[in-house]
Amino acid sequence: MPYHPPVKRSVEIAGHRTSISLEPLFWDMLREAARVEGVPLNALVSRIDAERLEAPRPCGLAGAVRLWLAARLQAGAQVGPFRADGSPREGGAKR
Repeated sequence: MPYHPPVKRSVEIAGHRTSISLEPLFWDMLREAARVEGVPLNALVSRIDAERLEAPRPCGLAGAVRLWLAARLQAGAQVGPFRADGSPREGGAKR
């Protein structure tokens, strides 16, 4: 497991630039989720942002992204080169 401090990157949500700080692992998972869903990264972040704002007590955007990715992983969705059990996906990275 690579331990690395968060990396701040700019994204655009509803025409407004903002930044999100995520660990590189989460950036990789987010890019892969956008690729699998066939949408640009900004579009996926916008969707996550809209979903979080509907919550009774919304968390911050970075937390929402992490929670969204964890929920996808828990549901077995493809969000990276590894399965939920840690084994590599077919054609994915080797540990």
